[in-house]
Amino acid sequence: MAAKTIPDTPEIRERWGAFAWTPDNAAKAKEVLGRYPEGRQQSCTIPFLDLAQRQVGAETQTQGWLPVPVIEFVARELGLPYVRVLEVATFYTMFNLQPVGRYHVQVCGTTPCWLRGSDEVFRACKSKGMKKGHTTEDGLWTLTEVECMGNCATAPMVQINDDNYEDLTYDRTVAVLDALAEGKQPKTGTQEPGRKTSEPVGGPTTLTAMVDENHDYRDEWEKAV
Repeated sequence: MAAKTIPDTPEIRERWGAFAWTPDNAAKAKEVLGRYPEGRQQSCTIPFLDLAQRQVGAETQTQGWLPVPVIEFVARELGLPYVRVLEVATFYTMFNLQPVGRYHVQVCGTTPCWLRGSDEVFRACKSKGMKKGHTTEDGLWTLTEVECMGNCATAPMVQINDDNYEDLTYDRTVAVLDALAEGKQPKTGTQEPGRKTSEPVGGPTTLTAMVDENHDYRDEWEKAV
């Protein structure tokens, strides 16, 4: 895997050098810090980076990213060497080290999704002007190919910002992208009609009494034994 790079230019430092929590995020940071014993503030690195990325996103109307001055700010907040925070930011793919668009489209290209049609998902993205590893000129989309995100039973899938869209085809992907471009919130999760989560297409074949309500099978199992 190629090493992540992070830009550090005078322009970036001018824009983000004075980064500080908003009042709301300062309260959230204080609450997160309070979850851990004194002296264990390093445990807050991931939630602090996530909070900072979301604040950058709110300020730029994008999914957000982590400029170097923002990472330095998080390090100061936690009383940690910069490198300790940087190594976390560069390890986890949830953190963006380059500017991204309003919608970060992360398409799973691992074997189950590929076998189920992820190439058609990429084709739909291409039809909207997207290119892997790039942000569209209008700043609306950034397209990234990622590894397994744990939705193999409802492959192929894509994560867009915080939401997953599953059981995709070319047309279903286009419909999701069109809705987002129009400022709408498309249905998240599976896009298969009649499917609620990851149960078999056509409906459950086991534990059918639990489809609509909780059901205790223990008496039936004991009688069967």
